[in-house]
Amino acid sequence: MPHEEIKLSRKDLMSVESPGRYVGGEKNQIIKEEVLQQLRETGTCREVRTAFCFPDIYEIGMSNLALQILYKILNSVDYSSCERVFSPWVDMDKLMREKGIPLFSLETRSPLYEFDVIAFTLGYEMAFTNVLQMLDLGRVPLRSSDRKDDDPIVVAGGPVTFNIEPVADFFDAVFIGEGEEVDLEFTRKIKEYKDGGKKGRKELLKELSKIEGVYVPSLYEPQFIDGKFAGFKASDGCPEIIRKRIITDLDNVDYPTAPVVPNNSIIHDRAYLELFRGCIRGCRFCQAGYITRPVREKSRDVLCSQGIALERTTGYDELGMLSLSTSDYTDLGKLTDGLLTAFEGRHTSLSLPSLRIDNFALDLMEKASMTRKSGLTFAPEAGTQRLRDVINKNITEEDIFGALKLAFKGGWSTVKLYFMLGLPTETDEDVEGIAVLAKKIEDLYYDTFREMGVKPRRPEITVSTSMFIPKPFTAFQWEQQNAKEDFLRKQAMLFGLIKKSRNIRYIWHDVDTSCWEGVLARGDRRLCDVIEEGYRSGLYFDAWDDRFDYAKWTSILEGHGLSWEMFARGYDTEDHLPWENLDIGVTTKFLKLERERAYKEQTTPNCREKCAGCGASCFKTGVCYETR
Repeated sequence: MPHEEIKLSRKDLMSVESPGRYVGGEKNQIIKEEVLQQLRETGTCREVRTAFCFPDIYEIGMSNLALQILYKILNSVDYSSCERVFSPWVDMDKLMREKGIPLFSLETRSPLYEFDVIAFTLGYEMAFTNVLQMLDLGRVPLRSSDRKDDDPIVVAGGPVTFNIEPVADFFDAVFIGEGEEVDLEFTRKIKEYKDGGKKGRKELLKELSKIEGVYVPSLYEPQFIDGKFAGFKASDGCPEIIRKRIITDLDNVDYPTAPVVPNNSIIHDRAYLELFRGCIRGCRFCQAGYITRPVREKSRDVLCSQGIALERTTGYDELGMLSLSTSDYTDLGKLTDGLLTAFEGRHTSLSLPSLRIDNFALDLMEKASMTRKSGLTFAPEAGTQRLRDVINKNITEEDIFGALKLAFKGGWSTVKLYFMLGLPTETDEDVEGIAVLAKKIEDLYYDTFREMGVKPRRPEITVSTSMFIPKPFTAFQWEQQNAKEDFLRKQAMLFGLIKKSRNIRYIWHDVDTSCWEGVLARGDRRLCDVIEEGYRSGLYFDAWDDRFDYAKWTSILEGHGLSWEMFARGYDTEDHLPWENLDIGVTTKFLKLERERAYKEQTTPNCREKCAGCGASCFKTGVCYETR
């Protein structure tokens, strides 16, 4: 089949919002000329061509570090090329359907169906239907079972794959864990398949399942008893358990120091420096903290070198420090000193998100922000000490007030505080505690300035609440989720308490979205039909509030004989769970122990204080071995 190059007229582009999303040509974009030449001459390509797909719009996808990392790695070897594809917004989606234009890549404007591999990164369950939108627009069969030998291999990676079952039927293979090594191993297998004359798709999928960290859903048949998930039946020769992959040495893994610089302003418009992976803290609700263990740091010298290169190759005037808990990097002070010295006179600042209240350092924030006093963000998560102990937050009210007093003395007056509603064991007193804590912080602000003898300006204190969603591979994976009515009642209660203060503003996450996310987070393969019907009825871009329709989703769910309660219910710790054939290193025994400690209101020390024996030492790297 000859290569189909997509042509969009100027009139087409000017008829949609933000044409820059669809044109490519950015600084540091990679186009392999030999690939382009082969396509022009023969319509085929010797290299393995991967379309790296992000199931949301360009501005969000280009803020994703995983995209930049894997884009560089897959373009770094001679047998592989990688191009980017994003979900077209609803206006471009409509135009493409009307004109019969298939979804295409930015680099060579190749339609999706021409690629050997279509790779999705999944960071959020609410993007599931956008995967189907992209496959449909790209003229690729939605279901793995409907694809022929010449169709692309459709794969997924990212945090959501730790329970891929609600969309398992749409993927040929799934990467569990970190992708830098497994992506190249996978691509080599595809290369062997292409060179060997394509013996057959089923045989290829069996070969791919032998790669550590690769899950092929079609080879695992889910079992159900009395309407409940009851485990998997693995095909002959397939591993019963798929173990996640991690990178043991971050210093020597490829990192994009010349990332693609977008044409448009994007959500996080800065360069990023990844300090470490994993988290030492062990917050019991936090999936990211468990699935990324153990903590592995990059060395200060490597980070300085990468940071200097990023500033030089991108032109950004802000460098973000990326990790789950930035202030837990063991050499953060010297790292920031080194980077700021290198950037002296160049008007480049550092961004330090994800700071912990209990190790807040005013001098560090002063140096990083220089003259800019942007708002500070902290996450107490709960309004009372009892509930903070339940979730193992390991911060006290003294920690909170100590950090904020330092910040107020340093000139900060804008503070955002994140909390959760619906946490296990939560009472109305805990909800009221959020308002009480916010009022104490307001009083602390004025008391601090009185002590200094300075007239304060009006503070801006924002209380933000999200809803607790039980996530796989956490100590709370068995918990019942609050019903919609419970969440709404708690929001109303908190709003009534906070509205009394003119300096405290209350914002909240949408309840409907949280309830549906709870279904997707712990759902099983029965949801595949639900997801497809939802897409066919026009439900996609669910992550956008004005596009989400909870009533329609629940109607579709019920039409398939399912309900919200079936997935939001509390589970017994001996129940089968749809992610039980995956191994993250952290053991189920440890998660059960943490759940017991939560109900006893007992805390667990962080990994650097004392090893809790979570099981992540099986990877023989990182914080588990720092002192051995």
